[in-house]
Amino acid sequence: MNRTLLLGYGNPDREDDGLAWHILRALIVKMGLPAPASYEDDFPQNAQVDFAFYLQLTPEMAEDISAYEYVCFVDAHTGNIPEQVRLIGVESDFQRSPFTHHLTPQSLISICETLYGKKPEAALLSARGYQFLFSRQLSKETQELVPEAVDLIWEWLCARNVLK
Repeated sequence: MNRTLLLGYGNPDREDDGLAWHILRALIVKMGLPAPASYEDDFPQNAQVDFAFYLQLTPEMAEDISAYEYVCFVDAHTGNIPEQVRLIGVESDFQRSPFTHHLTPQSLISICETLYGKKPEAALLSARGYQFLFSRQLSKETQELVPEAVDLIWEWLCARNVLK
């Protein structure tokens, strides 16, 4: 069984919606690994942690997730969450959505558990996005949240003895 997956998602062409990629990249740098220059480049290989970035979560990801002991989802939020940056546990809970293209981490974990009989320990790191225009750069306000987000994921990994 693979140990840990850090799974970011969002649209890197829509400014702060691509925040997850920037957080994963900063975490890779902190780990001393070669950082990808673009979201189109492959992530480095690492024995402790696998990295992935997608435009959105899809049901097909449940099979991949079932191979992991730990999964941390990384995404931007739009201010409906009181904290600028937060890390919360994710429980298995299938949630209906009015949008056909919207799948939550809770629903994906539920699909994983239902289809594959496995439920990795999961968390969701979300940080506030402020601007969602057509740009690959983060807004200044959101860029300032990246170090805090990286530190929260680092602590989460250390608490699970993934990083020592």
